[in-house]
Amino acid sequence: MTDDTGERPLVSVAFPAGDPPRDGVALVTLDRPGALNALSFGLLEALDEILAVLDDDDACRAIVITGAGTRAFAAGADIRELGGSTRADLHADDPFAAVDRLGRLRTPTIAAVRGYALGGGFELAMACDMLVAAEDATFGQPEIGIGVIPGAGGTQRLTRAIGRARAMELVLTGRRIKAPDAERMGLVTMLVPADEVVDRALGLASEIAAMPLLAVRAAKAAVNATQELSLDHGLRFERDRFEELFETEDQREGMLAFIEKRTPAWKGR
Repeated sequence: MTDDTGERPLVSVAFPAGDPPRDGVALVTLDRPGALNALSFGLLEALDEILAVLDDDDACRAIVITGAGTRAFAAGADIRELGGSTRADLHADDPFAAVDRLGRLRTPTIAAVRGYALGGGFELAMACDMLVAAEDATFGQPEIGIGVIPGAGGTQRLTRAIGRARAMELVLTGRRIKAPDAERMGLVTMLVPADEVVDRALGLASEIAAMPLLAVRAAKAAVNATQELSLDHGLRFERDRFEELFETEDQREGMLAFIEKRTPAWKGR
């Protein structure tokens, strides 16, 4: 999927080198810098396809998502495109389902946010498992100011992250918040200098990628289950995932390596 010129891909993927090595880490870049990486329907489709491929590849063990350029992660939906849609169009095509599917990936995801993350861009960042924010990042759900509401999970994920009262204020006023305030509210995993945001996110992804694959997936599923299950059901879900891992080679290798005081050699099975 390319931009309006037909020359530039809307979303790119790379497997960056590093020291220490970043084996198993994919860097996905939203690539519409001239439009502040606005989430056009084509970009969302391209992102959805790329993430599905990465999530299906056991060699990919962590994904960092960022925006091209220094001005924005994603400044929101493409309003020129969205403004011409009807209710029937949106219901039939459901372009923002790509954000929902991002939230359900097995592979851990990290948003590396510099500049604006507004509207759909903020929702996309919140759908990731972790959020590394540059000190110049700005977040917000400004949809109320154009006559609509967040439609890609903003009311739901924001409320779960910071509580009803704060979420209600941000959604009903459209007020933007700076990265330090977002960190204090619990939205941000790590606050870093602007020129370090991608490197720091890749470093965090590398730490996760070095862990045993099946345990990482189980841990992610168990943490996410807290959003949907009661405590009793969540504890049962956690216990089931814990017990299942005792059927894996990595569990045996990990515990044997601990006893033998050596570094484990993970197999991913």
